[in-house]
Amino acid sequence: MKILFIMILLFSSIWATEDEQSSDYVLGEGLQVGDIPLYIGGYLSADYTNVEDSDFHQLRADEIAFLVYGSADKFSYMAELEFKEFYIKQWTQGDTNTQKNTQLHIERLYLDYNYNENFVFRAGKFNSPIGYWNMIPINVLRDTSSNPLVSSMIYPKYTTGLDLSFTSYSDNEIRVDVLLQNNKDFDDEYNNLKVNKHYALGLEYTNNDLSVKYNGGYFHTRDPLVVDKNFYYSLISLKYDTDNYKIMGELGTQFNKNHSLVPYSGYIEGLYRITPKHLPTIRFETYESQQLKQTQKDSFLVLGYTYRPVYPVAFKAEYQMHQEDAQNRTLLSISALF
Repeated sequence: MKILFIMILLFSSIWATEDEQSSDYVLGEGLQVGDIPLYIGGYLSADYTNVEDSDFHQLRADEIAFLVYGSADKFSYMAELEFKEFYIKQWTQGDTNTQKNTQLHIERLYLDYNYNENFVFRAGKFNSPIGYWNMIPINVLRDTSSNPLVSSMIYPKYTTGLDLSFTSYSDNEIRVDVLLQNNKDFDDEYNNLKVNKHYALGLEYTNNDLSVKYNGGYFHTRDPLVVDKNFYYSLISLKYDTDNYKIMGELGTQFNKNHSLVPYSGYIEGLYRITPKHLPTIRFETYESQQLKQTQKDSFLVLGYTYRPVYPVAFKAEYQMHQEDAQNRTLLSISALF
């Protein structure tokens, strides 16, 4: 509880003193070092989970991240180092377990070159530009504390390699992404899948508030427990985002030459902006997985609410109602971007 209390005090001091900050600093945009194109920032998040039927409780300092970024002329860069699940305390039916993880991971480390307004080249480790949810890497900016399962079941969340993107601007916007990875991850302990090959294509069409996206790809896993290490995936996404509300959904599948390991995984989510500070969310998720010769499937509803005293600080609450009542849970979180 000390970790949670300290973080609450820290977050409170952030927005309480925001107006007293120098005009050179904007909360959430980092602090510039002198006059050079170098900014230093970071973010924190902590959460509490309660699974009802099992009387399971978890308190976690989940993310402590440090950011260094900047741009000059046609070049820009990002370096992000993170402590993941830095502190975890779990208790149920009288038993208590505490874990600490002090390993600092490389989450993102890349360089961009903007050749012109149409072509951008990215090299390094970065969030795979797949779907919409995976393109929001920082907890405080997401709609809910929990992530839809499709974002971790179908494709590698991070790519260490090249992203070649082309965007056509006219009445409508069309973007094409080509992903190329033929090497190990900078830090494959910080990825949902350990891969040494990842090739993918992304196509996105945007017309005013509506965006539709398709991603398809192949990756080769380094997991020693997997016999057939070649996997393919396909994902279709949509987003309709207006000033007052947002509707977003993704549906994907993962397979190899023998059978479909994840026949389907997807969600549909709606968010309503009562005010910029108050944002209720509802999400329906469903999936089926047949990995390791075991079939798992579930459908569940997520009811969430986010309160932002200022935009880079978020208090979130959500309740998950699963087909299996034993999985029903409550999740509370606090997060901030500096």
